[in-house]
Amino acid sequence: MKPRELIATAVVPGGDTLRLFRRADDFMILLDGNELMSSRMGGSEEALATMTCARMHDGATARLLVGGYGMGFTLRAALAKLGPGARVTVAELVPDIIDWARGPMATLTAGCLDDPRVDLAAGDVAEAIAAATGRYDAILLDVDNGPAGLTRAANDRIYAMEGLARAKAALKPGGILAIWSAAPDAAFSRRLKDAGFRVEEASVRARSNGRGSRHVIWFAGAR
Repeated sequence: MKPRELIATAVVPGGDTLRLFRRADDFMILLDGNELMSSRMGGSEEALATMTCARMHDGATARLLVGGYGMGFTLRAALAKLGPGARVTVAELVPDIIDWARGPMATLTAGCLDDPRVDLAAGDVAEAIAAATGRYDAILLDVDNGPAGLTRAANDRIYAMEGLARAKAALKPGGILAIWSAAPDAAFSRRLKDAGFRVEEASVRARSNGRGSRHVIWFAGAR
């Protein structure tokens, strides 16, 4: 097997160092020894978008907030489902992630960041949520590794009761808060319910071909 090549590094604000590797046509982003994301396994990130769009009343003019960009699987899947009048705001904390998307991973990115429906917001998605009131039809969160994060302790505030209350306030009536996680978390499921959401939990495969490890998506709607 061809060895993987380190092609870039980036520091997470207030956190550790991310490393971007390439092996042939595949890309991997690692934190220490943990593989946070891989271009071979974007199925569950795509499901975060497609399953959310399937639950929305109208995707023609929907307003979505996606945090963060990652490798763009969620964004590209959402754009494929949404109409020309939709808008998607992508909040990405690490500027280098966007540089990598436009640079070494440009083929994978496939121009999605230049789609006229996309607004790119540099910064913490928690701040984008806090600044919005009744703005979004859906908020899609793929931040860190889910509620039990790895990269940044400050991400915990997104999943705490206060953060969930802010997300609820940022949604339009009938809006959806969709959250990706690498693993189940019964305590977080209870927290969503305690925050006043109707909760649906789905198990999805990591790969788009239906294989790989199982990840979790919560779909939370205001009661």
